[in-house]
Amino acid sequence: MPVQQFRLPDPGEGLTEAEIVTWRVAKGDTVKVNDIVVEVETAKSLVELPVPFAGLVTELHVNEGDTVEVGTPIISVETAPGAPTTVKDAPAQGAVEPGIEGSPAPKVDPSVTGVAEEEIEEGKIGGTTSTGRTAVLVGYGVKQTEAKRRPRKADAAPAERFPLHNPDEFVPSTEVALGDRTARAPRAAQPVVSRDPGAGRVLAKPPVRKLAKDLGVNLDEVTASGDGGIITRSDVEAHVSGAPTDGVAAPVARPSDGALEERIPVKGVRKMTAQAMVQSAFTAPHVTEWITVDVTKTMELVENLKRDKEFREVKVTPLLVLAKALCVAIARNPGMNAVWDEAAQEIVVKRYVNLGIAAATPRGLLVPNIRDAHTMTMRQLAEAIGTLTATAREGRTQPAEMSGGTITITNVGVFGVDSGTPIINPGESAIVCFGAIRKQPWVVTNAAGDDELAIRHVTQIAVSFDHRLIDGELGSRFLADLAALLEDPARGLVWG
Repeated sequence: MPVQQFRLPDPGEGLTEAEIVTWRVAKGDTVKVNDIVVEVETAKSLVELPVPFAGLVTELHVNEGDTVEVGTPIISVETAPGAPTTVKDAPAQGAVEPGIEGSPAPKVDPSVTGVAEEEIEEGKIGGTTSTGRTAVLVGYGVKQTEAKRRPRKADAAPAERFPLHNPDEFVPSTEVALGDRTARAPRAAQPVVSRDPGAGRVLAKPPVRKLAKDLGVNLDEVTASGDGGIITRSDVEAHVSGAPTDGVAAPVARPSDGALEERIPVKGVRKMTAQAMVQSAFTAPHVTEWITVDVTKTMELVENLKRDKEFREVKVTPLLVLAKALCVAIARNPGMNAVWDEAAQEIVVKRYVNLGIAAATPRGLLVPNIRDAHTMTMRQLAEAIGTLTATAREGRTQPAEMSGGTITITNVGVFGVDSGTPIINPGESAIVCFGAIRKQPWVVTNAAGDDELAIRHVTQIAVSFDHRLIDGELGSRFLADLAALLEDPARGLVWG
């Protein structure tokens, strides 16, 4: 039986490597063409890879947590003679067959991959997406399939996926913060499961596997206490310290035996974010201004929209009102929606708004953007923000969705923070920081024209901008317009 090697394909966007996050198959599983076999994290997104041929998985060449370069063999599949695959059966003279040992990484052109016409479908590898791009990775199309796995032994339950936290939450109440990591709060005792080293693949989540790798622990030697025989972080730490596992996943005050420090490799999205922020901070001269605003009428609008039947199926928040107000303010101050072209020594003013929404996710900070936000109604913006947030929360934001932004909103108010001095997203010239909305005493003018104290909803808005192309006057006018729209959203009818 011929054995085909599937190599890590080029994810595009100028990326040359990816981290293996989760294997969806194991040795001995059966796969079909375009079945999802592995989840990888690049410097920009989390993507799923489909296998380009069908057969029996004979080898996984890399482990979860490994970072591999494009073109590296990651999985071998034993295929039946004459079985349909996306690899040409008879490559042209001088050509090297993709997917075979010693060959370069697979290309995306169907003429190279050799996909039969009837096999090329939208959303599948080699197929063309609705945007006209040829699909290499899952996420560029709409159709997906899952690998069919052979039944495991009775004592080996499938490992559950590592849960992703809601980016709208700071620290879930069921967790205890430990630096950049978290430990689960004590739960009911679970029976300890003793594993037979030869019983099959160890069941553990990717973060636990990485911890074991960093500590030099062989997971086959660790006693599992998790549900269904899953090895937990506590199991690994107990194994290192030599303490017995009692089946209770209690919080651990130190990351390893006696260690007072924890080293976390910087890679993937976090590495890309760090590089981008350093580049932005030391390239664009930042200026930050902020203003305190009475947003009581904005809160009243939010409550009214929640009761409106047209908005019944979407989430309405103050962020939605800010997003719409920002589009109106940019129309009045187009110079804010521009970028500095260093090579040409020109200011490029953009007549469209691709609105970035910064989202804090377990994988790091992501800034996907809403294309042509300036053309959208309030309802359309609500739908777009909802889709963007859900996609980021699930870790499915694609590289194309994070490029081409023109201005960004970062909502620090969800963490209870009043304001900040945000760093401009590279490729843009301004970023708006939206703080927490609090009830505070505020001086208002009554119907008689007299000042009086009242309890109002108050927030702070800050804007950081590139002082090479945005001077203090323009930045101040923009911020004042934004504040005026939040103070009285009805102005949008006049200014819009």
